[in-house]
Amino acid sequence: MKQINRLAHLLRPLSTHQAAESAAPRRRLHRKRSLTRSMRCALRGLCDAWQSEPNLRIHVYFSAWIVACGAWSRLSLNEWLWVTFAIGLVIFAELMNTAIEQTVDLVVGLRPDPMARQVKDVAAGCVLVASLIAAVIGGLKFIPHVMRG
Repeated sequence: MKQINRLAHLLRPLSTHQAAESAAPRRRLHRKRSLTRSMRCALRGLCDAWQSEPNLRIHVYFSAWIVACGAWSRLSLNEWLWVTFAIGLVIFAELMNTAIEQTVDLVVGLRPDPMARQVKDVAAGCVLVASLIAAVIGGLKFIPHVMRG
């Protein structure tokens, strides 16, 4: 219950006085952060996810295989658009799932919590839905090429 209260405290809206106090330092900090530093942080996050999430690696390897099959099938520009969207959707969903799971773990710790389990399961379900959508898109784009030979 303490973790839920702590999370609720972090998510509650700020009063106008608190918002004014916290906005000024944040704006200054934001100006100091360069595009290069932001990119470095984003790449570090991707590397961390790559090292800690085996499912992300599976999705990326499978995506590389799909790209190779697309090159072999000589997909049209429109077909590449759909295949690229499907690949990006799955990788995006996997990265969001990782972020959600790590945030829940940070709040709950090692203690089992039914709400935490539910949040993690829903996030994993999002990856499953994205993967199913990608499979449908892949089937619609690749099956005609396979049937033609």
